[in-house]
Amino acid sequence: MNNYAELLAAVTANEGETREVFDPATGELIGTAPVQDVAALEAAIDKAEAAQPAWAALSDDERKAYLHRAADAIEAASEGLAELLSREQGKPLNGPNARFEVGGCVAWTRAAADTPLPVEVIIDDESGYAEMHYRPLGVVGAISPWNWPMMISIWQIAPSLRMGNTVVIKPAETTTLSVLALVAVMNQVLPEGVLNIVPGPGRTVGDALTRSPKIAKIMFTGSTPVGKRIIEASAPNVTRLTLELGGNDAGIVLPDVDPAAIAQDLFWGAFINTGQTCAALKRLYVHDDVYDAVVEELAKVAAQMPMGVGLDENNVLGPLQNKAQFDIVDKLVESAKASGARVVMGGDPDRDAAGYFYPTTIVADIDPHQELVLEEQFGPALPVIRYSDVDEAVKLANELEVGLGASVWSSDRDRARALAARIEAGTVWINSHGGLHPMVPFGGAKQSGYGREFGALGLKAVAEPQVVSG
Repeated sequence: MNNYAELLAAVTANEGETREVFDPATGELIGTAPVQDVAALEAAIDKAEAAQPAWAALSDDERKAYLHRAADAIEAASEGLAELLSREQGKPLNGPNARFEVGGCVAWTRAAADTPLPVEVIIDDESGYAEMHYRPLGVVGAISPWNWPMMISIWQIAPSLRMGNTVVIKPAETTTLSVLALVAVMNQVLPEGVLNIVPGPGRTVGDALTRSPKIAKIMFTGSTPVGKRIIEASAPNVTRLTLELGGNDAGIVLPDVDPAAIAQDLFWGAFINTGQTCAALKRLYVHDDVYDAVVEELAKVAAQMPMGVGLDENNVLGPLQNKAQFDIVDKLVESAKASGARVVMGGDPDRDAAGYFYPTTIVADIDPHQELVLEEQFGPALPVIRYSDVDEAVKLANELEVGLGASVWSSDRDRARALAARIEAGTVWINSHGGLHPMVPFGGAKQSGYGREFGALGLKAVAEPQVVSG
């Protein structure tokens, strides 16, 4: 089960309730995805609960070996998975897109297996002896989003399995087939009941997952409003949570930069996955001394990036994944235009086209409190705000209630790091934006969520710390 046709046949449904899945680039029908209910969820939770003691009883080395076999299985099916992902999510095969995402699934699964997590000796002296262990929690409930459906699912699945938990995952409703295929590939090598998937509506299946007393931990990536509802739903059971929520990341460009040298990194920081990334650069503050040059160089790079159907090997930008997101981006750009902001490029979508393509859009000379700046657009429209006082830029970057990531751009690394310390965000990148590493913890500040993923800290987040003293 490695190629596209085999994967699609394995995950499409012909019985029970189904949902038609269309390619967001072409409008073509891909297939029908199953839509399950709360009864199916409860059965999956029971199955995971029954499998968990035996999985936890395996040695750490045995679970690591299973994860490596799962990574090998994903790698063997990588081209078929990438094609399915491209057709369903819309992202192109090439560039930092579908093949990149499937490769990330392999890399993060192996990293979760290989990250050392030894027993920590806390004290060992005349006062006594104590050490810290990390025990399994039980069943982890994972709720994955539609923008990076496979890779973010792996961020939830792989560390949970490594630490001796079993998993029940609910994929996003618009990228069900991609995650079903990923789980099917992994389940070729994992023991029965360890990894379970239930595709269904968030308002019923997702809500029941967060409310279940049998779920020890919820991992969620998505919007802040939905994250708040998960907090409320999980409160009666004191369910552990890791929440990676909305971003609206700021970037601050200092006057000492070389605009041409940073333009490509600025572009990919903002427009990776056609802007549909939680930690993408979504509002850019540029010093007046270099403002016009930065806008010009950024537009030059953007003009060279082909957008189109994902299966065309030449394209590196795709459509928005769904009509609702297209409408959000369209509304925000139209609001910016009406306010008198200058559209440097883009801003003129074909609203009657079959696919949800919104052109790469750069908006300059925009008020810092305009709607496009204050709201997370989650699409290919970047507002560029002019500033003259760096203290004012920091104030503007920090004034929103979100703080997932941010970036500082400068030829003086020490100056950039000093400025980074003043920014309220979970990660601040220097002269880049949005790059992630499987060993570097990642998560948000303020209302961008709490908890950290990746590396040893990410493993600890899906385990119960236990002190053994004496």
